[in-house]
Amino acid sequence: MSERIEQNEHRDPTVESDGPLTRRGLLRLAAGAAALGAFAAMTGCESTASTRRSRVGQPLPEDPIYRPLPRHAEIRPALPTTPSVALPSGVIPRTEWARWGPDESLADPMTRISRITIHHDGMTPFTSVSKVDAARRLENIRAAHRGRRWADIGYHYAIDPAGRVWEARPRHLQGAHVKDQNPGNIGVLVMGNFERQRPTPEALAAVDRFIADEMRRSQVHVASVYTHQELARTACPGRNLQTYMNYTRHGQGALASL
Repeated sequence: MSERIEQNEHRDPTVESDGPLTRRGLLRLAAGAAALGAFAAMTGCESTASTRRSRVGQPLPEDPIYRPLPRHAEIRPALPTTPSVALPSGVIPRTEWARWGPDESLADPMTRISRITIHHDGMTPFTSVSKVDAARRLENIRAAHRGRRWADIGYHYAIDPAGRVWEARPRHLQGAHVKDQNPGNIGVLVMGNFERQRPTPEALAAVDRFIADEMRRSQVHVASVYTHQELARTACPGRNLQTYMNYTRHGQGALASL
């Protein structure tokens, strides 16, 4: 299923027809509810609605779609893609981490940028400052999103614990990071699980610096800088990053006066 369809069509596979449920259908519903309850217990960037269909693309290590790469896996250059807008200064290009380019046939073109949304990946805590480890984590997320028949990793940029900023999905393509609210919305991922850890000072400094640059570049007001949970029923970007985003956008915060 393409990401275009996924964001608008949510058929329940446990319902076998439009008529009354059979006994087998009821048993399937009961089994499905139990499985969803167990899945919701795995904290991460999941929806508080406790259904998998309302989550948008944040893979968990326990998710059967998630397939961690071996530590010795080679990170090969990405395939060429349609030329995108020039990268902001200091951003690591996706050719340094992605095994393949996006499948542009599954994505819509980006419309005029009017919003920026902050996420965490909601996976296991991540504190490594290794560039190789960050590249491997990004490739794992990209592979998981592609496993859902999405065009590519859902976010446009990613920030690692060392404060490096990485190009993710090319920004000429609409992202897949906030259900039904992706047009004109730049998705920025901060690597880690901020329900279970705190962002590093380097990552937070990069958030302020990069988001400020992106606000100026795209003429986005601070009132249009969101976190995922402000646009959808989800714990993302985790309570610790949410607290910081509340601070930096208000009062004496770094983004407040922009």
